[in-house]
Amino acid sequence: MSELSNGKVYLVGAGTGNIAYLTLRGKELLAEAEILIYDALVDSQLLALVPADCLQIAAGKRGGQTSTPQDRINQLLVAYCLQGKQVVRLKSGDPFIFGRANEEIEALQTANCDYELVPGISSALAAPLLAGIPLTDKYLSSCFAVLSGHQPEQLDWQALARIDTLAILMGGRTLSVIVGELIANGRSPQEPVAIVCHCSQRQQQVFWGTLTDIVSKTEQISLSPAVIIIGQVVSLSSQYSDRQLPLKDKTILVTRASEQASNFTALLERQGAKVIEMPALVITPPSSWQELDKAIATIELFDWLILTSANGVNYFCDRLLSLGKDYRVLGKLKIAVVGKKTADVLYKRNLQPDFIPPDFVADSLVVNFPEALNGKNVLFPRVETGGREVLVRELTSQGGVVTEVAVYQSQCPDRLEPSVWQALQQKQIDIVTFASSKTVKNFYHLIERELPADTKPESILETVSIASIGPQTSKTCVELLGRVNIEAVEYTLEGLTEAIQEASK
Repeated sequence: MSELSNGKVYLVGAGTGNIAYLTLRGKELLAEAEILIYDALVDSQLLALVPADCLQIAAGKRGGQTSTPQDRINQLLVAYCLQGKQVVRLKSGDPFIFGRANEEIEALQTANCDYELVPGISSALAAPLLAGIPLTDKYLSSCFAVLSGHQPEQLDWQALARIDTLAILMGGRTLSVIVGELIANGRSPQEPVAIVCHCSQRQQQVFWGTLTDIVSKTEQISLSPAVIIIGQVVSLSSQYSDRQLPLKDKTILVTRASEQASNFTALLERQGAKVIEMPALVITPPSSWQELDKAIATIELFDWLILTSANGVNYFCDRLLSLGKDYRVLGKLKIAVVGKKTADVLYKRNLQPDFIPPDFVADSLVVNFPEALNGKNVLFPRVETGGREVLVRELTSQGGVVTEVAVYQSQCPDRLEPSVWQALQQKQIDIVTFASSKTVKNFYHLIERELPADTKPESILETVSIASIGPQTSKTCVELLGRVNIEAVEYTLEGLTEAIQEASK
């Protein structure tokens, strides 16, 4: 390590590119990166894990496309390390499987730079598994080989033809040569073949065939990136595949605030869905804390505190504590919450709600309120603009004296993520989900910005099912998008997941 620098380079395997299959160590290092140098096959969701001030440098190499020379990548790693930076070199798959990591390590060693290797899940292992194909089997495959099909003329096909199972990377362009060599060296023309394209990604496809017909079946199809699996174990796919999962083969767009999307994504992925996260809300502190601070200073004057969102709970509690107070000042205050998630967040703060309306919706809060509201002072910490006007009106009509204070802002992102727009244009999305009216409105405006002036946003959703968490959200969907195809019976994310499963049967 250089005496002039405390920099370090981490050669991190990104795995298949899907954030779900990134290692914990990889995630930890991305969160601390000052410089990120990444491959072409890295998913954009991984890039979102780095700090906002991290310098991101695309350094991918793709066949037939403009690529960053390896020497240039080596120079960048050394230069930033010697500047004392924490550098993450994010490589597709595993750094030591066709990753040219050895060349980068040699450059770092020559410059006396410190480095660390972090393994990743190679698509050579993940792609067969995700297609339900075991690389080994007690009866059909006692061994397997992983090879690159990039330069087939350099391989010993006579030896490879005798190996039970082959997993071939970078072989899409040379598929016909690979097939010809295997048949010429004694492999049966009826040997099963599977080609997994875009392993673990939303656009993952699997092509099935034999050595006889796989070339004709994939003619005119881009097979990059792809893993080619050849062997009798391919026939076991129907036995081991997870196709019984109800949302298998469904690609679902989740529109939520970026910090809130992961839980819903996990629910859907457990049912086999491929999920694309599209932040439709940007959550920030309010433009001023003045009104909230004033309310907290006179908190003993209020009878009820009403919280209608997880954001409301978190921002209110955090501000309370930042002002040097603790939860004991809420001792005489009764708390009503709307929504199961809101209640869960409150419980995590070691606070107990006094009232949760049935059906988890605001509409039933006033109707089922546990005591007369006449003359009661109600503190309502809420989003700064555009939320719960009906609730405030209903509380007031019942005689409640409502004090509204802004605790956070919920804004529309500046732009639509390019990968999301591409997926919508290419009809790759089956279902789009909405968990609030505001996400519907923001989604509509983001789509509207991308389309020509005379084109309506709903036109891009002709083949997409629209899923809503509840009646109010559904109403906004109908107003802006013209329809709702799926509505949750229980107005929670779990309920929405169940409704999507039921509709997909």
